[in-house]
Amino acid sequence: MPLTLTPRRHTHTHTDKDTRAHSHTHHEWGIRTCSVSRAAAFFPNTLLQTLICLLPSLLVSLLTFWNPPTTAQLTVESVPPNAAEGKDVLLRVHNLPGDLLGCNWFRGETANTSHQILSYVVDTQVTTPGPAHSGRETIYPNGSLLFQRVTLNDTGNYTLQIKPVASDTQSRRFTFFELPKPIITSNNSDPLENADPVVLTCEPQTQSTSYLWSVNRKSLPVSARLQLSLDNRTLTIHRVTRNDTGPYECGTQNPVSAGRSDPFTLNPKSTLLRLSCHAASNPPARYSWLINGRPQTSTQELFIPNVTVNDSGAYTCVASNSGTRLSKTTVKTITVSGKWIPGASALMLW
Repeated sequence: MPLTLTPRRHTHTHTDKDTRAHSHTHHEWGIRTCSVSRAAAFFPNTLLQTLICLLPSLLVSLLTFWNPPTTAQLTVESVPPNAAEGKDVLLRVHNLPGDLLGCNWFRGETANTSHQILSYVVDTQVTTPGPAHSGRETIYPNGSLLFQRVTLNDTGNYTLQIKPVASDTQSRRFTFFELPKPIITSNNSDPLENADPVVLTCEPQTQSTSYLWSVNRKSLPVSARLQLSLDNRTLTIHRVTRNDTGPYECGTQNPVSAGRSDPFTLNPKSTLLRLSCHAASNPPARYSWLINGRPQTSTQELFIPNVTVNDSGAYTCVASNSGTRLSKTTVKTITVSGKWIPGASALMLW
């Protein structure tokens, strides 16, 4: 007949007209479903009564809502909480009952014998491997389970069953994860200098990951044009200039691993300088240029691509009339800075 035992001390008695009264006293930690069977039909002169108790597995989430009334809660601690592949991990058991007969470890959230890793008997100190034993697990007399050289395949839930006092079970999940190598992506592969913003993103996005940026192998400088997202995964460069080429690197880190991206270089379109000189002359004037007093090409237009700060200075145009042998000059001072430079300038001579 079915029998349910509640978590309190109680006594119950079974009687039978062919047998004498038989009493059982139980002091349980959790609810058990039990049944009583009798084999008198097979052994007429013998009373054979068996008490079979099935205990449900109790996970960590359940244990947080129910504590044993007379003893500390059984807990399992992963040491370390996270580990990289190839390292050792100990599932340390706390508050193990003192009158323990033995314990079993299973892979999964239930005490399934087909997933048993190891069993340990206290009296004989005998350890027996189960079907899920890989050869890298070791059980200790205090119930703790050691994993040697963990792999990604070890990720999962593990259930501890102790017997017979509580036959309490607890499951804990621990995860081993290596971060992939990060890469930097850009929203604008061809930005215009002093005009376009550029957003750099550290990919991929992973949980429990810290992101760190560097430029030219140094920490990011303090600048109003540089803006990081709340999680540091994206870096925005406002009004990109030629001084923002980089290279940039992003680093990722979690409790067990770290990674760094390959260098990423920006290539903003540079500003060009074009100066044109005009003079009213008959016959038409001949033109020549001086930059800071140094002679340049003899053309009406002076064109300088990829202007840099070194191109700042005095630009002189000389217009000569071959018929009158007269000449006129004009000077324009050019300053190259981080501000926008006009794409073309004209010098007029009259």
